[in-house]
Amino acid sequence: MTPVYEDNHIIIVRKEAGEIVQGDKTGDTPLSETIKAYLKEKYNKPGNVFCGVVHRIDRPVSGLVIFAKTSKALSRLNDMLKKGEIHKTYWALVEGHRKEKEGEIESWLQSDGRLNKTRVVDRNAPDAKLSRLRYRVVAEGDRYSLLEVTLLTGRKHQIRVQLASTGTPIKGDLKYGAKRSNPGGGISLIAKKIEFIHPVSKEKIEVETDPLPEMLPILQN
Repeated sequence: MTPVYEDNHIIIVRKEAGEIVQGDKTGDTPLSETIKAYLKEKYNKPGNVFCGVVHRIDRPVSGLVIFAKTSKALSRLNDMLKKGEIHKTYWALVEGHRKEKEGEIESWLQSDGRLNKTRVVDRNAPDAKLSRLRYRVVAEGDRYSLLEVTLLTGRKHQIRVQLASTGTPIKGDLKYGAKRSNPGGGISLIAKKIEFIHPVSKEKIEVETDPLPEMLPILQN
């Protein structure tokens, strides 16, 4: 966990693959608790420290995550998230090449909580949700392509399943058809950029982080 932006109301950190945003059945320490400890020490705060979870990204995924330092900011950010006013841009290193160098993928997705997996289904399937994302090819190598992805809807594992179902699984993502795992068990997907209007100051916030190390060689081609 690396803090990349902080003010009186919010903190944005870079999550590494393997870290969890919120507590789960594993019992591993979530980022929300790590941030509480960080804030408590940094500001020498007595008692409990507030840290509200605004959104999550999957455990094997890296990248930027917003947390709220006040209940007012949390309430407003949650509302902004529902309205689609928090814009996230991802980079994905995928196996193979896209026929179209930019485009939109639209499919109906069904999430299976028991298997912790999402699948593409017919639009009439139970609990099917229309899912859309936009992508463009940033760079290409012999075996891999680097894509910039913008979510137009927010579904569980959406980027992973939609890219895989159209022939380009994310490098290291065995769950969705990658040929082999990555060292450390993460996948080559990073939440690279976040843009939104600050819920209190109303200033535009734009935060970006570095690509994953395995993305650098293809960028240098």
